[in-house]
Amino acid sequence: MEKKTTLIIEDSLEVRENVAELLELGGYHVMTASNGKEGVAVAQQYHPDLILCDIMMPVLDGYGVIHLLGKNIETARIPFIFLTAKSERTDIRKGMELGADDYLMKPFSDTELLSCVEARLKKNNGGEGTIDQLNHRIHQTRNRAFDWIEALSSLPGKFTKTMGKREVVFSEGDTCQNLYVVLKGKVKLFKSHDLGKDLILRVRGKGDIFAFSSLFKGDIHLDSAETLEPSELMMIPKVSFFNWLEQHPKMLLEMVQLFSSALELERERAVQLAYSSVRKRTANALVRLKMRFHSEGEGKFTIAISRDDLAAMVGTATESVIRTLSDFKEEGLVTIQGSNITIVNEEKLRRMKN
Repeated sequence: MEKKTTLIIEDSLEVRENVAELLELGGYHVMTASNGKEGVAVAQQYHPDLILCDIMMPVLDGYGVIHLLGKNIETARIPFIFLTAKSERTDIRKGMELGADDYLMKPFSDTELLSCVEARLKKNNGGEGTIDQLNHRIHQTRNRAFDWIEALSSLPGKFTKTMGKREVVFSEGDTCQNLYVVLKGKVKLFKSHDLGKDLILRVRGKGDIFAFSSLFKGDIHLDSAETLEPSELMMIPKVSFFNWLEQHPKMLLEMVQLFSSALELERERAVQLAYSSVRKRTANALVRLKMRFHSEGEGKFTIAISRDDLAAMVGTATESVIRTLSDFKEEGLVTIQGSNITIVNEEKLRRMKN
């Protein structure tokens, strides 16, 4: 197996040599730099797999290092760990807001260092938590859903319904009697707060199944559903669906795998809602919409979505989303015409920093 390369940016010779020795013993290839400016140059030239960087350094401090590396797509992707002797929460938070993935407080043990490095590399190179990886898994399984539609459409009692834009499919707390399949259009699933604010949990499109969790959880819907555009839905009665699953256990396994992946994606999104800026959350929402509803060869992705609905996906006020979209437009990341948003630079949206 090829060795992973780590870059240590640290002005203290003793600390630099000790960390380098530990990482080499751990099986990593190590490069070093004695100040921030030198470290940026090494990172830009060699693109290491991970960077460990001190905060307080001469010439260019750690904050300056991550700021400069964040401007380049290639170096912005590199996992970044701060090494710091400063324990104030404000210093740690500033580093995380600039895009650091983790931090180690000096003095740290051998085990703490190696565990932190291993965890960051694992997450960056095949961990289960990133949006890109989870969406890829979901899309792989969703492709099977188009095969399911034909089978489900032959079940006793199934029926289809054509709905206009902004029509309520069901409301949270309603009796759950059917499984739903989107044949055409888009449907949002959302939760409402006592103050009247909505949070969109998922957006379902052609070939997607929803209300699966509610059917298994109990007799009522766990969230609400409303069409985002004119849509056609197929409803399969609960009894017919369960009888079909008993006869096709392999399909049950596929569905469980699909929704397990979806739950992992929702956990990742919950972390983003808690810790990411409005700017980063808006960028992620646009990328998720493109990944779900855009097919290869279709050119630039454009979606018609109200600012209220986008704000409900992001988890913020409508005014904040409007300001953020205006910034994105000025930066050349999107174009806007009425309710239509066209993604111009997906890569920069995907690598957006806080």
